Amino acid sequence: MNSPEKEIHTRLQSAIFKGKATLLQIKRCTENLVNKDLKSFPLSVYNSNLIKIAESKTELWTEAGEAEKFLLAGKVENLRLAIRKLDGLTIPANKIFSFWKQLGKANRLNGYVVGRELREGCIVPNIGGGLCQISNALYDAALQANFEIIERHAHTQVIAGSLAEKGRDATVFWNYVDLRFRSSNAFQIEAKMDANHLYVRFTSDKKIQKPIQISRNGDAQAHNIGSCATCGDETCFRSLKPNDEIKFGKTAFLVDEFSPEFDQYIQKTHVEKDVLLLPIDGKRFKKANYAWTAFPQTKQSLLTTIIRSYKSRKLASQGASRQNNLLEMSQKLAESYAKSLTYDATHLVIQQNLLPFLWKSGHLGGRTFDVLMTTLPMKNLQERLDFAKNLHPESETLGDFRAETWLIEAEIDALKEARKIVTMHTDIASLFPDKTELLSWKLPKKKEFVKTKNNKFTIVFPASTVGRKGVYELREAIRDLDVKLIILGGELEGKDFWEGFDVEKGSENWLEIADLVVLPAFVEHKPRRILQAIANEIPIVVSKACGLENIAGVEVIRIGDAYELKKIIENHYSKNISEKPAAPEFEAASMVTTLFQ
Repeated sequence: MNSPEKEIHTRLQSAIFKGKATLLQIKRCTENLVNKDLKSFPLSVYNSNLIKIAESKTELWTEAGEAEKFLLAGKVENLRLAIRKLDGLTIPANKIFSFWKQLGKANRLNGYVVGRELREGCIVPNIGGGLCQISNALYDAALQANFEIIERHAHTQVIAGSLAEKGRDATVFWNYVDLRFRSSNAFQIEAKMDANHLYVRFTSDKKIQKPIQISRNGDAQAHNIGSCATCGDETCFRSLKPNDEIKFGKTAFLVDEFSPEFDQYIQKTHVEKDVLLLPIDGKRFKKANYAWTAFPQTKQSLLTTIIRSYKSRKLASQGASRQNNLLEMSQKLAESYAKSLTYDATHLVIQQNLLPFLWKSGHLGGRTFDVLMTTLPMKNLQERLDFAKNLHPESETLGDFRAETWLIEAEIDALKEARKIVTMHTDIASLFPDKTELLSWKLPKKKEFVKTKNNKFTIVFPASTVGRKGVYELREAIRDLDVKLIILGGELEGKDFWEGFDVEKGSENWLEIADLVVLPAFVEHKPRRILQAIANEIPIVVSKACGLENIAGVEVIRIGDAYELKKIIENHYSKNISEKPAAPEFEAASMVTTLFQ
C-alpha cells in the first residue's frame, strides 16, 4: 500500500501555530506568577557522600548524513548551555523541579543557536532545538528514581532509537509544555557530556523505597519522520539551503604560549577550515617570526595578556601569589576563548593550562579534544612536591603552594576524556602510554664559541636555587669535591644555602665555561637551557623529571637520588682531571737543574 503524501507546511500554518503558542505562553506565565511552589534553585558543588539513585545515558550524534550534522552540532551546543543551568542543582525535599523555571527562555540572547526540533511531523531548525534530549533524560531518570511526576508531555511522533520508543520521553516547548517532578527526599542533579553521550544522574542520601507515582507508557511505534535538512522540497518554506559559513567538523587550536615543537605540530595537522585562537594579535606573532600566522586566526585577549604580563612583573618569581595569578589569568583566557568557539568546531586542541577551566564550564562536552602538555598533571605535580618536601622539610619553597581540590579533579576528569596527549616531555608521556603522541625536542642552533680552559672543574646548574630543581641533592653530591659551581638564577632557598662552596652567578657565557651541566630536578617542564647544552655537545646529567630520556649525550638519574648523582659527577670529575696536561712541577724541576749546571 502506498504511503500518503507528506503534507507541505505553509507560512500561514506557521503563523497560526505561533499565535496559539503565544496565547498559551501568556496563560502559563500568569499561572507561574501566582504559583508560590514554583521557583528556581541554586547550583552547588557535588556532595560526594550522596549515592547514585538514577542515571540516563543517550547518544548525541545520532545522524550520519552530512546535511543533518550542522543541526546536530547546534543541538549539542544548546545542550552545553542547558547543562550549565542543571549540573550541580540541588532540589530540596518535596520541592517541584520545573525545566523552564530552571533554564529560562531558550533564545539567541541567552546564547542558544539553531538546532533540530521535532514539530508537526518534521525535524525542523529552531533556536534552542534539541533541548528535548535533556528533558527526555531528566524524565527517564525521574522514573528510575520513582519521583512524583507533576507534569509531562509525550512527543506526538516518535523518532527511532529515542527514549520516546520506550515511552520515557518528555517534550518541552517554552513555557507551557513543561517537565515538572519532585521527590520526598532532597536530591542533586549531575549533567555531563563526553564526546558522544549525554549523562544525567540523580544522587541522594537514600533511595526511595516505595514509589509515590510511576508514569510509564508501553513501547511506542517509531514514525518515518522527515527533516528540513534532507527532504529537498523547496516548495516548503522551512526547506534548508546549504550554509557555506558552516564548517562542520573544523578544529579549533587554543594556545597560550609559543613553543617550536607545538608550532611544527599545528602546522602539520591543521587544514584550511580550522581556526587558531591566540592570546595576542597576529602582528606581534609575525614580528616574532612565528609560523602560526600561516592559517586563519581569531585574535583574542590582548588585554588579558597585557594584564597578565603586568601582574607577573609585580609578583615574586616563586610562591603562592604568583601561582594564583597564573591560574587566574589562565581562567580568564579560557573564558575568552570559550566565547569565540562556534558550535561547528567539533574538535579542539587545547593548551594544558586552559583545560580544567574549559572542562568545568562544560565547553568540552560533545567535542573530542587533544591536549598540548608541557607540565605534569596537578595531581602528579603535587605528589612530586610532597615527596621532595618529605626529603627536605627545611625547604620553604617546596610547600608554598597547592592547588584547590576542584581544579585538580577537573583536570583529572578532562585528561581521562582527552583523545590524545601531545608532548615532548618523556616523564609526562609515561603517564599516558596508550594515548600519547611523543614529539621530538627541537634543538637550538649550535653556538660558535671557543671553549674556556678552566682552572677548576666547572659545573653549571641551569636554574635558580630552589628545592624543586634538586639543589639539595646537588649540594650533597659536590660537598667533598673541589669544583666550581655556576648558578643561572636567584638564590631562593636562603642566602647562606651555598656557604662553603665555590659558587658564582652565571652569565651569558655559561656554555663556554661548562665542563658539566647538571639538573637533578623534581620538577622541570621546559628544559630549554639543557637543550642548548645538548646542541653544543656539553656533558649533561639530569633527572627523569626533565623529560629528556633517550637523547644522546644525556645521562638520566632517578628523581631525588643524591647518591647516584654523586657517583656520576665524580666520574666526570675524575675524567676531567686525568685529561689535563702533565703537571708543571716537572718543567720547573728541569729549569732548576739547568740553572745549577
